[in-house]
Amino acid sequence: MKAELKLKEISAETCFIPQTDRHKGRNISITPENSASRNLHYGRIILESKETFDFENKTHETGLICLKGAANVSVGDENFDLSQYDAIYVPRDSKISIEANENGCDFAEISSEVENKYPLQFVKFSEVRENPALHFIAGKPPTERDLNMLLGKNVKAGRIMAGVTFSSDGNWTSFPPHEHHDMLEEAYLYIDMPAPQWGIQMVYTDLDKAELVQVVREGDVVIMPKGYHPNVAAPGGQINFLWMMAANREVVDRQFGVVNVHPDYASGGSGLEASQK
Repeated sequence: MKAELKLKEISAETCFIPQTDRHKGRNISITPENSASRNLHYGRIILESKETFDFENKTHETGLICLKGAANVSVGDENFDLSQYDAIYVPRDSKISIEANENGCDFAEISSEVENKYPLQFVKFSEVRENPALHFIAGKPPTERDLNMLLGKNVKAGRIMAGVTFSSDGNWTSFPPHEHHDMLEEAYLYIDMPAPQWGIQMVYTDLDKAELVQVVREGDVVIMPKGYHPNVAAPGGQINFLWMMAANREVVDRQFGVVNVHPDYASGGSGLEASQK
């Protein structure tokens, strides 16, 4: 069995990784060795027109989410065409090949070490949008957001989950404040926030002594190893993000929407109840 990894403290040094979208090719930005992550790994694969990149994921299950452009992804003998926000779950011990289309592509790569092998699965964003258990509006103004589960209960996996959330103009998201570190660690990659859009991400266990209050822009990542993690968009723009999670215990803890809402807000629910349908 994998050794228990110690829960690290929240700080800008261990939880904030800026500008992860600035480099071509495949670049891994988050690992347990360089951050507050315990099981979650994150990277980007950014390819030019018709460029190809091949790699093996070895002991890691892998989620690939197309953020921009389009590409053909081959896993063994199977091929899939991915465009914006389409996703694919790749089991461990796989050979993966990505070939960008004529406009290039930009993928988020999410992975975690697992002991077991789960089925290869392709997820179309357009189909997620049509499923009320995977796509729903959470909260009401000023905390309203459009939530989309890409690699959730629709996909059999060991640890990883992922999806995209889009805020309304100037709204808060991940509100009411909630936490889930006993089961899951999480990270947000901020997407579709062209300059001058920006937001503020908080991660705290005690609001009066907040450990992280960070200005975030497109391409930045914030890791939430524990604590409450609300955020807010600057007026005139959105705070949009790819959320990515890794379960502490393989399969057992891989549950979306099971959260502890801060006691001051618990009477109103989590806003994520639709995910339990």
